[in-house]
Amino acid sequence: MLSPLVTALLAPVLASASSGYAQSPAVFPSPPGRGAGVWADAYASARDLVGQMTLDERVNVTRGFAVSHNVCAGNTGTVPRLQWPGMCLHDAGNGVRATDLVNSYPSALHVGAAWDKSLTYERAYYIGKEFKAKGVNVVLGPNAGPLGRSPLGGRNWEGFSVDPYLSGQLNAVTVVGHQDAGVIANIKHFIANEQEAYRRRYFGVEAVSANVDDKTLHEFYLWPFMDSVRAGVASVMCSYNRINNTYACENSKLMNGVLKTELAFEGFVLLDWDAQHNLESANAGLDMVMPRAGFWGDNLTEAVVNGSIGEDRVTDMATRILAAWYLLGQNDTDFAIPGIGIKNLTSPHEQVDARIPESQPVILEGAIAGHVLVKNSGALPFREKPTMLSVYGYDATIPETKNTDNLFQLGFTSSREMGQAVLGSEQHFDQAARGGTIITGGRAGANGPSYIDDPLSAIQRRARADGTWINWDLISPNPDVNGASDACLVFINAMATEGWEREGLHDDFSDGLVLNVASKCANTIVVIHAAGVRLVDQWIDHDNITAAVIAHLPGQDSGEALVRLIYGEAGFSGKLPYTLAKNESDYAVYAPCGRGPSNTTDPQCDFTEGVYIDYRHFDEQDITPRYEFGYGLSYTTFNYSSLSIEVLAVHPELRGVPILSSDESIWETVATVNATITNSGSLAGAEIAQLYLGIPNSPPKQLRGFEKVSLAPGESAEVVFELTRRDLSVWDVITQAWIVQGGEYPVYVGASSRDVRLTGGISV
Repeated sequence: MLSPLVTALLAPVLASASSGYAQSPAVFPSPPGRGAGVWADAYASARDLVGQMTLDERVNVTRGFAVSHNVCAGNTGTVPRLQWPGMCLHDAGNGVRATDLVNSYPSALHVGAAWDKSLTYERAYYIGKEFKAKGVNVVLGPNAGPLGRSPLGGRNWEGFSVDPYLSGQLNAVTVVGHQDAGVIANIKHFIANEQEAYRRRYFGVEAVSANVDDKTLHEFYLWPFMDSVRAGVASVMCSYNRINNTYACENSKLMNGVLKTELAFEGFVLLDWDAQHNLESANAGLDMVMPRAGFWGDNLTEAVVNGSIGEDRVTDMATRILAAWYLLGQNDTDFAIPGIGIKNLTSPHEQVDARIPESQPVILEGAIAGHVLVKNSGALPFREKPTMLSVYGYDATIPETKNTDNLFQLGFTSSREMGQAVLGSEQHFDQAARGGTIITGGRAGANGPSYIDDPLSAIQRRARADGTWINWDLISPNPDVNGASDACLVFINAMATEGWEREGLHDDFSDGLVLNVASKCANTIVVIHAAGVRLVDQWIDHDNITAAVIAHLPGQDSGEALVRLIYGEAGFSGKLPYTLAKNESDYAVYAPCGRGPSNTTDPQCDFTEGVYIDYRHFDEQDITPRYEFGYGLSYTTFNYSSLSIEVLAVHPELRGVPILSSDESIWETVATVNATITNSGSLAGAEIAQLYLGIPNSPPKQLRGFEKVSLAPGESAEVVFELTRRDLSVWDVITQAWIVQGGEYPVYVGASSRDVRLTGGISV
């Protein structure tokens, strides 16, 4: 019998992105975990414990059970005979979901706009500490899919960026942060899970098939998962959708061939809830089902007895799960009882306060860092204490309720109409959440905050201290304006949620409000809290609109963060983690795939655009965006100088040599790029320097490095970008490996994907 590796390499490549031929080849058997490297001790302990278990006990480790003592999203079985307590699995992306006495951190999109690896790690660490205090073993995050193929994606806000490199870097440090805190990170959703419409089987319609070719899969959608596996992630969640007409959680090519063989993943594969369609998913590489037994339980035991599933496969499933538990030290006595702080909030329950005082500066700094200033005609920062400010817009104040209901638990406090929507049903939600300011998107990725410091409250606090007169009208679409106002601030938003796509990238009510205020106020400042791309072209060029801020989803310290920024006590440093177009039609893919003209029950989605998504598409087609990927203004200016490039590997040794994804040499640093950044302005500030690489036979530019530096006026700092062999590589579908092509590799260093300040090159 061929080894799993050879089987994977000899299997036909993934589909050529044509729905008529899309297929995922079978790759069997499922490779057992090796227990190599940092996993060695964990595997030794897991094998010892699993070796003492009966078949039924091993099966119970792999499945979910209904329990009455907590409301975790999922609970594994337990093995009381061996004192194994089982595990609690729970959401979400920006904090512990559907519970009390936790914090609400900036959402991932906001973190992506900060481009700050250190701050991202700290956020992940403190979030992990809160999960651990609540007795959660497995954090259902972070999110590497969707990346954001369509800007209408309802879950794009749960990911860091549409760019796979930026996403990969921030997912990797998030994995490390969560796991340093002692909880199992679960990178999701594997893979090509790029739309909410028809994302899973509903009402007799199959889940959409993402038909993606092998090269695109590896160079784009797999990229951040590869980074996460490299970072040591202990769990991966397979997605609801089909990939090349095979459901993700029974796709042996992806789980056995790509994840467990190519990437040598040692942890366990967990399905998205109820994303199982047959018993055979065990042989395909799935290790755990939730929230109940699915097709497993007694059926899995019987399958072992009748020989259709090998007992060694069940042993490997349980071993991988237990190895993750040991790897994160959850066998230590200081780990709380699973689910101890995840209770029914309307019933009497112990107050398990998971908040840590040391997290507070991280929450506030994270909120500040993800704001992006996209227009400023000198209105910001306020040079003097304003005598009169006027505040307008539904997004300026708190929602009417934050209590214990579904609105709180699913992040719908500002969007009441979403609270009763049935998953899988057709819904059309208002683009704007008019029930109050938004600090997160909706459903599984959302959590409830300790408090919401809304913009108006924060402005009122400052007004009291400064003696500023405040006017506000948060209701009228065409409010009166006090003609003595020093500035008018208009607050609008764009909401998104799991389960449904957005209706569009703007809404006429909000844009009309902005224009109405601007027609009456010569100093109008627009602030948009946005769960994704939000177009601004209906009003951005208006002469009276002097500043515009994309405020994303800042978490519970939203108001304080904004006030510090507009008053100049903190500087804007955030940059867009996506491209903001002038028109919807400018994007390579706008709307998600539907059921086609025949209203088929077998929807197909051909990823014919390949890797040409977002700025790669704009560059290739020479489309001028409104604000490009990586764009963001500051209160100061920065000069770039002294570019130097050092190639560390001998050129001929790089060229054309196939390197497997699991080969350590793929991560070898083959070149370093240095540049000097100088604060040439009069105020302190932070700059995010970005490196883009031109790879032969690929998009004109691809992000391959970023560094954030804080500088006082006149101060300089050297930034160093390390380029790995993978950074220069493309995926070769013939050898099923990464190769570096011979040729010229232009190097671009600058302030955004279009604002290039320094150029050089690498010859291979």
